[in-house]
Amino acid sequence: MEELNQEKLVKTPKSRLVKVTFYITYAFLLTTATVTFIEAMRNKDPGIRHILNLETCISVVAAFFYTQFMKKINDYDAQNKEINYKERWDESYSVLITYADNIYKNGEATLITLEEILSKYFGSLSKVIHILPFLKSTSDGGFAVSSYDSLEEKFGSWNDLKSISKNHDLMADLVLNHVSSSHPWVQQFIKSEEPGMSNVFSPNQNLDWSNVVRPRSSSLFSQINTDQGPKQVWTTFGPDQIDLNWHNPKMTLEFLNLIITYLTNGIKWFRLDAVGFIWKESGTTCLHLPKAHSIVKILRVLLNDLLEDGVLITETNVPQKENLSYLIPDDEAHMAYNFPLPPLLLEAIITSRADILNSWIFDWPKLTDNTTLFNFTASHDGVGLRALEGLMSDQRIKDLLINCEKRGGLVSHRRLSNGDDKPYELNISWWSAMEDSSRDTNRYQFERFILTQLLVMALKGVPAFYLPALLASENDIKNFSKTGQRRDLNREKFKLDNLLSVLNNPESNANKNLEYLRRAMDIRSELEQFHPRSEMKCLSKGRSDIVVIKRGIGPKSIYAIHNMTDNKINYQLNDNDLQEKINNDFNMKDFLTTAKYALNNISLDPFQVIWLGSL
Repeated sequence: MEELNQEKLVKTPKSRLVKVTFYITYAFLLTTATVTFIEAMRNKDPGIRHILNLETCISVVAAFFYTQFMKKINDYDAQNKEINYKERWDESYSVLITYADNIYKNGEATLITLEEILSKYFGSLSKVIHILPFLKSTSDGGFAVSSYDSLEEKFGSWNDLKSISKNHDLMADLVLNHVSSSHPWVQQFIKSEEPGMSNVFSPNQNLDWSNVVRPRSSSLFSQINTDQGPKQVWTTFGPDQIDLNWHNPKMTLEFLNLIITYLTNGIKWFRLDAVGFIWKESGTTCLHLPKAHSIVKILRVLLNDLLEDGVLITETNVPQKENLSYLIPDDEAHMAYNFPLPPLLLEAIITSRADILNSWIFDWPKLTDNTTLFNFTASHDGVGLRALEGLMSDQRIKDLLINCEKRGGLVSHRRLSNGDDKPYELNISWWSAMEDSSRDTNRYQFERFILTQLLVMALKGVPAFYLPALLASENDIKNFSKTGQRRDLNREKFKLDNLLSVLNNPESNANKNLEYLRRAMDIRSELEQFHPRSEMKCLSKGRSDIVVIKRGIGPKSIYAIHNMTDNKINYQLNDNDLQEKINNDFNMKDFLTTAKYALNNISLDPFQVIWLGSL
């Protein structure tokens, strides 16, 4: 706790620290009131019950007064605080998504290896580093956490994380929904001990769970043999991931401790993994319930009070309206994963048919300046399909699955309430997905890949890039054959010596990808038109062959123009902000290449992208 006074936290005003102590005290008082009330109901001794009831009343009254104190502090802050939106992100921000051991060197902690290679090869693509789960775990790529106290030994130490944070903002996962079956809480549950008995979610199966929305085809409940006999526990994502009981008010305090640990070790951005599933109630879908939103609000308040520029990011692989429900209120998440983008862009680039993508960008959601979207294509998970619900027809989704299977991809399913299985995500490396359908699979593969990443940079929000994708990782058939886990197709690990040979080879795909995209991100970082709060408009709605995104307002706007086909096309840019420039002179330039263009005759090669602006 002493380290809370270091680095960024040293700038935290005293009022913030006071509020945090009030919130913690308030939570403890409510917890005490709940426990004493339950114990009073259980106890048969009138004298003891009287004492417990008295303690319950005292705790409730004290908690009420603490809420009044907090309200006064919040009212004061609201009147006196000036919010600087550029504190959290600007046009120079990008996120590099990587596992702690995506790059490894024998005999060296992988976080040390990662730090050595970041600045030299990834540069502006890695202002923020999202290091996927690094705590001790038993499965699911680290998402079955078995300890909140220590890292996997092969990754390194907390100090190694802190070292990376000196030159990069760090992003980490809060796996709120579940823990590993090996976690101490589950082991305590088996022995009928606290806090495990209160922290593991084991509801009455006689209640109505028929409407639960599932992300998997595995069983909703798994049996655990305890010292009191077999018990059924809730397992949203599989038998090694035991769901937590957020009905227990102490759960917030447990994760507050983890947040503080993260903060003291340089982590500022927090990804709320599968947050929509955390609250369960009988007779409901158990997805995005109001209490789940309330928990996100509480976490945001706590984070804002601990760190001025902390960022809370929700990860909900669901249809767009549900996904945005964590951003629209403006008091929940700061950012949300933009789940419709990967499948829409994938379908457009594979088929050269961007009509749905154009319509979707045209209807971009209106968000406040204090929230934005996390734009990405590839990630450690598959390409989610739920986000396509209401956006793409079943036939086009089916064609997308077939096209990806032809490129070596697989399809994972989820179970519906009627027992049917439905496609849930595509498992394929993004680089392999860029292959051509002709005999020459490498035809335009590089151009397709670059286009998709540049489009991510052009959109309103913060762009994110997946390390294996940047390194032109193909479907990892070898690893998948070992584990049987479909997501492992897209989770290749790179031995440092071999990787350096590839990166230092100017003819390698990895070298070409990084050189091009690093330079593009350098250019983007100098153009305020790409700030996440800068205006955006799609000028190509109704077209399939091209995507044109306007960023900014007025004559200084930038036009990101993407040829989505393998044909050369000519395009005439029409926009009211450019009326005075419509002539035959070459009065516009491509910021990516410095080539000059006339508005009425823009020629684009297959899958070419230009960022057009005034000279």
